[in-house]
Amino acid sequence: MSLTKKSLKSKPITKVTFRLPAEMGRNARKVCLVGEFNNWDTEANPMKKLKSGEFTATVDLGRGAKYDFRYLIDGATWENDGEADEYRPSGHGNAENSVVVV
Repeated sequence: MSLTKKSLKSKPITKVTFRLPAEMGRNARKVCLVGEFNNWDTEANPMKKLKSGEFTATVDLGRGAKYDFRYLIDGATWENDGEADEYRPSGHGNAENSVVVV
């Protein structure tokens, strides 16, 4: 898993590419990127499956903020990003959210 960030010079926006590795999504039919930036909408940001088996999605995020997020695999399994910038308690049991800082 990795986060790639590219800040735009003309706007206060950073393009963040989220990537779920093939081994985590190997048998997945659908993976969605879910977080504060889409009001935790489980359908708003479906990820594209690459030939390598990885899933990827790019989102424009406002700079100077932190956003909680997770990956939802086949509508049933939540996964964190192992290379997130930070982690925070989710407020649901012992689960944590991944955090991206832009």
